[in-house]
Amino acid sequence: MVRYVYDFTEGGRDLADLLGGKGANLAEMTRLGLPVPLGFIVSTEACRAFLATGTEPGGMSEEISRRLSAVEADAGRRLGQPDHPLLVSVRSGARFSMPGMMETVLDIGLNDDSVLGLAKASGNERFAWDSYRRLVQMFGSTVMGVEGALFDRIMTGLKELRGAPDDLHLDAADLAELVEAYKQLIHEETGDHFPQSPAEQLRRAILAVFRSWNGERARLYRRREHIPDDLGTAVTVQRMVYGNLGADSGSGVAFTRDPATGRPGLYGDYLPNAQGEDVVAGIRNTVPLAELERFAPDAHHQLRDHMVTLERHYRDLCDIEFTIERGKLWMLQTRVGKRTAEAAFTIAAELADEGVITREEGLTRVSGGGLARLMFPRFDTSTIDEPLANGIPASPGAAVGAVVFDSAEAVRRAAAGEKVILVREETTPDDLPGMVAAQAVLTSRGGKTSHAAVVARGMGKVCVCGAEQLAVDTASRRFTTGDGTIVEQGTVISVDGSAGAVYAGAVPMTDSAVMRYLETGERPPGVVDTVARALELADGLRRLEVRANADTPADAVRARRFGAQGIGLCRTEHMFLGERRKLVEEMILARDDGARTRALDALLPLQQQDFVGILEAMDGLPVTIRLLDPPLHEFLPDRTELAVRIAATEARGEKPNPRDVELLDAIRRMHEENPMLGLRGVRLGLVVPGLVAMQVRAIAQAVVERTRAGGAPQAEIMVPLVGDVTELRLVRQEVEQVLAEVSDESGVPVHCPVGTMIELPRAALTAGLIAEEAEFFSFGTNDLTQTTWGFSRDDVEAAFFSAYLDKGVFAASPFETIDREGVGRLVEIAVAEGRATRPGLKIGVCGEHGGDPDSVHFFHASGLDYVSCSPFRVPAARLEAGRAACSEATTSDTR
Repeated sequence: MVRYVYDFTEGGRDLADLLGGKGANLAEMTRLGLPVPLGFIVSTEACRAFLATGTEPGGMSEEISRRLSAVEADAGRRLGQPDHPLLVSVRSGARFSMPGMMETVLDIGLNDDSVLGLAKASGNERFAWDSYRRLVQMFGSTVMGVEGALFDRIMTGLKELRGAPDDLHLDAADLAELVEAYKQLIHEETGDHFPQSPAEQLRRAILAVFRSWNGERARLYRRREHIPDDLGTAVTVQRMVYGNLGADSGSGVAFTRDPATGRPGLYGDYLPNAQGEDVVAGIRNTVPLAELERFAPDAHHQLRDHMVTLERHYRDLCDIEFTIERGKLWMLQTRVGKRTAEAAFTIAAELADEGVITREEGLTRVSGGGLARLMFPRFDTSTIDEPLANGIPASPGAAVGAVVFDSAEAVRRAAAGEKVILVREETTPDDLPGMVAAQAVLTSRGGKTSHAAVVARGMGKVCVCGAEQLAVDTASRRFTTGDGTIVEQGTVISVDGSAGAVYAGAVPMTDSAVMRYLETGERPPGVVDTVARALELADGLRRLEVRANADTPADAVRARRFGAQGIGLCRTEHMFLGERRKLVEEMILARDDGARTRALDALLPLQQQDFVGILEAMDGLPVTIRLLDPPLHEFLPDRTELAVRIAATEARGEKPNPRDVELLDAIRRMHEENPMLGLRGVRLGLVVPGLVAMQVRAIAQAVVERTRAGGAPQAEIMVPLVGDVTELRLVRQEVEQVLAEVSDESGVPVHCPVGTMIELPRAALTAGLIAEEAEFFSFGTNDLTQTTWGFSRDDVEAAFFSAYLDKGVFAASPFETIDREGVGRLVEIAVAEGRATRPGLKIGVCGEHGGDPDSVHFFHASGLDYVSCSPFRVPAARLEAGRAACSEATTSDTR
């Protein structure tokens, strides 16, 4: 019989797949002997069963009843007992922390009768009615689907009527009035009544958590974070402890280290006389955790001890939620905390220095994506005025954009290509789409543990919270600063998440310190030093070489500074643009071999000098030069534009330019319905006389020039779009003939390995044959993805990719992360068959997947020799290649 429900005493953090992250960590704290209110967990397996059938799995309700009875026995009270009720909370708890999941429902078990019993038992009538209004509001919005803003409107109206600055200034009678108003709102909005049965409240809340797994917010977050759709969520049900009993009670969130910078210490927020959700909801401004000692000294010292225990046990930054009930500390949650990229590098280095983790384990805790964020520019504040406002630096970085005040507007403007800053009093899970779309998030309330701060850090977004000088008026779509300046929607502002500052207009940018280190080697202490140490460790561990895709000497120089070990893709077509385009036009328009030869002869020395500069920049390192790949018509003017110009000239009664007429005729002759699959790559070399010879001669003569200058050029010639070994054989014969000619003419031996770019499924499937002629393979994963899927990237990304992501066809775009099952399978086949023919075959990848962190791990596992990517992605690829080696070693150790 399948089991669906588990006590906290039965689990541990190793069961996170079954119990969810929240439940597994509650079980772990229980095992450690920390003060955790008793409860139980409804497993992810129950959620998956419910989502598959739409009904409760058989036996689940009976298991819940048995586990609830154990909690009741321990408390000496029953759920919803009229004279002294046991109350419980219901929380979602997926394997991975997901801001898009259902919000917590507290105080389940209260109704019109038990609220009176709670008032009598606690001796605090206001507390009882405060708890009841929270339940009705949370249940109404999260379980019954009433818009949360409608409850807020009622609360705001009552506060204004009573002249109360916040909810603490409402008395018991006010709160009882709120309860009735909330219940009436629920009935008006849903046609249903707030359920008075505690058992019904619990059942519906659990099922609502299950349903929230497929909610829009959750799906959006999973898409962004590449979390599988089939995991499901667990549900934790836990006995309530109360932080809203008075000044000696409260709730808070703590971090064992600063999640923004990584510095050790006591970080977090505390809110006296509040329940847990108040802290992250930003209903009142919190106090720093360091001030907790003033409110509850004993609980403060206990919390510090528990934080040390948890960080030592988890060996990482821990994020902790707690409640103090009349001076007694209760631990409600812990997890390995989300952090900024800067904090990730700092914490990993410090824990390794302290001997808590190995340096190799520290490397697995940082990422190429985080390193890329640290390379982003920062604001140059040396020449600007005072900020509009200051707040809490919740997530570092620099962002510029137009102010917007709601999620829908942020999504709309971002989709139109505009950069936006989402401004709210405080964010809620409903704001997740807008947070994804925005460059930064700015709130007037909340601290480092608010919803905005936690979610922004997790997504790598810039965030400033708690900018109290700002009066945010979302209805009028504007905010007012402390000095009375009004900022309307659409106004451009700059948000500095590192300093917690907000500036008017677009502040100029300056390179980050990490970028300066990569460019100059300048290595100040702090995060730059931790990044440098991580890269040095990764370089010492990785098996994969990292090369760069570079087409100019300047790009090659930069790539080498960034640690590239050569060039994996030099696109020769980029050398035919600008002023040289006219020479390509001459070649295309040539009516005979002589005219074509003259055009190619004019191109040769220009291309030769490009190769000389690139080989000099990469002296001693391999430079893989791809022969011309795109269709020739891409070098000609736009057909429509040219036809309109000729037609307009004729309409004026004038004779059109003969060259324009000749070009239009050539464009029409060469027009292809699908040029990506037309006359390009190796096909061009086989049908356009002299093209391959010109390019190879330019390469060979550049090698000679660099050799005579005392260099050590290592040029490699790559033939693109080969689908059959015969194509490569024919081109290779021409290449070798030209190389021999240049060697004889110059007296300098020129040997350039000849290989091919694997970018067609047929090439991958016949790799064993192609390897007979190829000295190396390089996977062009961009085109291989297009030809495997039957996609034209330019056409399909805007047409239906978003729908495919929504429907779960893609977990991520196959052009961003390698499609392991399809394209990846072709890579594995080609590697195996190519090396079966030629055991020492050098194999790499030169598509932009070579710089994608997830894809780098796949290429490592597939046995490739190198990855190649754009220069700016080289540092991240180096780091990920080292992490891949660490992960492989860890996997081997656990076998």
